[in-house]
Amino acid sequence: MDKASIREAFARWQAANPHPVTELEYGSPFQLLVAVVLSAQATDKGVNLATRRLFPVAPTPEAMVTLGEESIAEYIKTIGLYRNKAKNVAMLSRQLLERHAGEVPHSREALEALPGVGRKTANVVLNALWREPVMAVDTHIFRVSNRMGLAPGKDVLAVEHALYKRIPKDFLIDAHHWLILHGRYTCTARSPKCGTCLVRDLCAYPDKTE
Repeated sequence: MDKASIREAFARWQAANPHPVTELEYGSPFQLLVAVVLSAQATDKGVNLATRRLFPVAPTPEAMVTLGEESIAEYIKTIGLYRNKAKNVAMLSRQLLERHAGEVPHSREALEALPGVGRKTANVVLNALWREPVMAVDTHIFRVSNRMGLAPGKDVLAVEHALYKRIPKDFLIDAHHWLILHGRYTCTARSPKCGTCLVRDLCAYPDKTE
């Protein structure tokens, strides 16, 4: 995709959805952080079903530490890798209390130092909470970027850096959401819905479906 096509694609996504937000449900920065940690290799829908049970019981780091790893696991056992995730949630809650006065830190370095938090999770939190123009490249964004010819790359970090270079700066803050939603509902993995795609004529994918 050339620069003009990329700008036009984001202009169309913006017109269709001017204020995109994460589909994860949360009521505080802490709850968003936990939800994103739980979302690794899981769907937002599945995470929301679990956190609707978990967050009323443990809405804060203090409450989560009191609940404990074993009980956390019971609340989230419908999610993949739930035992390891329960351990991480309990540990990160404790570290937030010990190192950050119970607050979610506004720093990539501090976020990535928390158990279960990698670069992608940190980027989601930085973007959703503080509107930082960062790209959290998940499987949807990786697929869409390569398939469309938007920002090809062999791994997620290469795609992330390519996206920073190719997405116009005035679209960058919300680009993460538009690309995830495009990959989740239109440019799907097995059978992309090219017939209803807003950017079909701009996309470089050669094997478009009807």
